Amino acid sequence: MKAWRFTAVDDQLQQVEIGEPIPGPDDIVIDTGAVGLCHSDIGFMNGTIAHLLGHVPITLGHEIVGTVSAVGSMVTEFVLGDRVGIPATTDGPGTAMDGGYAEKVRVPSHLPVPLPDGLSFRDAVSATCSGRTAYRAVHTAGQIESGMKVGIIGFGGLGYFGVQIAQAAGASVFVAEVNEARWPLARHLGVESCSTDIRVFESEELDVIIDFAGADGTLDSAIGAIRHGGRIVEVGLGVEATSVSIPSITMKEVHVVGASNGTKAEASAILALIANGAVQPKTEQISFGEIPEGLRRLEQGAPDGRLIAVL
Repeated sequence: MKAWRFTAVDDQLQQVEIGEPIPGPDDIVIDTGAVGLCHSDIGFMNGTIAHLLGHVPITLGHEIVGTVSAVGSMVTEFVLGDRVGIPATTDGPGTAMDGGYAEKVRVPSHLPVPLPDGLSFRDAVSATCSGRTAYRAVHTAGQIESGMKVGIIGFGGLGYFGVQIAQAAGASVFVAEVNEARWPLARHLGVESCSTDIRVFESEELDVIIDFAGADGTLDSAIGAIRHGGRIVEVGLGVEATSVSIPSITMKEVHVVGASNGTKAEASAILALIANGAVQPKTEQISFGEIPEGLRRLEQGAPDGRLIAVL
């Protein structure tokens, strides 16, 4: 089968012919239906986070959906023909083992989740990583409920999902995004207002603020904008460290919590929201052969939506 292999830091992916994967007793093999391109792949290739990889050479691609084509002898959860998604994890394909930039993928059977009937592979892919992360930030960490006022810092891929998930929960959403070219899309989704700094909305008495940017100063701005007793969810990893006002945290009795990439249950929950139309991914379809060029575009910040290679 064909696969795009990462062979060394700062080298381009190499298309190679390798043997098809064979499932172990507790594995399944899926025919890749679609795979998403993620900034983490760029971090692997430039060496920033290459230490997280299980081995090199390796087939990258950790946002994967497809159809079960082989089942291990001990597997009872899945049968041939099942449509599944693989929630991204450091222990899974594309990180610890060969991933989805290939025509077939071997997957430990405890990882995948079923895809809702009728949901396209293209729309389902983004739920495996960015969509699930945003869902965890909004619901599990943010505890957002209907009627709340919610601030979203960073209207990129995660923020795009976060806005829609919060709105689906019945919240009013305010967006802080330094790139004003993204504001029309946020307004199109029905946000209350946009600004370059969340502190502009201090008078709104925001109940929850989710920082998808994690840039220098964004957490301190969130502390300044949040209402007394409000909750701030930190997701973004834009900088390693930043300064905040400790007196403001203390006197306002602010709850600050972190949120990472989520669970299988959260992956299933965001898949359901996408399937019923409450959340609509913004994607651009490319071919399997365009994966290296897609990663170059992603590194340059060119794509206007999630790049999805459909096989």
